[in-house]
This record gives sequence, structure tokens and C-alpha cells, in this order.
Amino acid sequence: MNAIKEKVLIAMEQLRPFLHADGGDIEFVELTDDNTVKVRMLGSCGDCSMSTMTLKAGLEEALKVVAPEIRSVEAVH
Repeated sequence: MNAIKEKVLIAMEQLRPFLHADGGDIEFVELTDDNTVKVRMLGSCGDCSMSTMTLKAGLEEALKVVAPEIRSVEAVH
């Protein structure tokens, strides 16, 4: 597993308890060649209007601290 993907998975684990508290979860889908992280929002997070904020203000910001090479985080369906 490459180092960037490992950092992504660790950051997701740190965010996961907050998502579980709201009945949701997050699943890693892909790390693209241009360092975009693709994830799938699950459970109540899948159709929550706040999920974009969770991705951008939560996961993306946390990732940019530990892995500045990450360009963005996107949700896929």
C-alpha cells in the first residue's frame, strides 16, 4: 500500500466515529493518479445535505495537513 493511501485510511478512521454517531460511514474507493481521493458516503451520510461539508471541512482539510499532496476529496455514488 502506498504511503498516501495509508494516510488517507488513517484520516478516515479518525473521522469515522463522528459519522457513526449520525448513522453513517465512509468507504475509500480510489486514489487517482492526480492525488484526488474518491470516497463513498454510506448510511445516513449518503443522502445528507451536510456530507459535502463533512468531506471538504473534515476529511479534505485533515488530509491536507498529513498529506499536502492530496488535491481534493470527492464523493462517488
